[in-house]
Amino acid sequence: MSPFKVRRVLDCIRGKSYEECLIMLEFMPYRACEPILSALFSAASNAKNNLGMNKAKLYVSECYADGAGTMKRFHPRAQGRPFPIRKRTCSITLKMKEQD
Repeated sequence: MSPFKVRRVLDCIRGKSYEECLIMLEFMPYRACEPILSALFSAASNAKNNLGMNKAKLYVSECYADGAGTMKRFHPRAQGRPFPIRKRTCSITLKMKEQD
């Protein structure tokens, strides 16, 4: 998934509480919500199990999508000449903190 598509969703959930993010991601019409939702579940579970934080008090303090590798494919165009297709990928980073 392209980082441009993922950033559109991440901008909506930045600074929101964990429960609010779950509701927003469930009802957004974007395909980028699915990998972000799984990353959010993982971040919340890691915060609970590894750091002993309360899931009810968690919020997304920082989130960003950086570009990763690009898969290069070629599509034939006029007169058999190749036209490059770049399938972009990204890495999603979510940082969660506990509200005071």
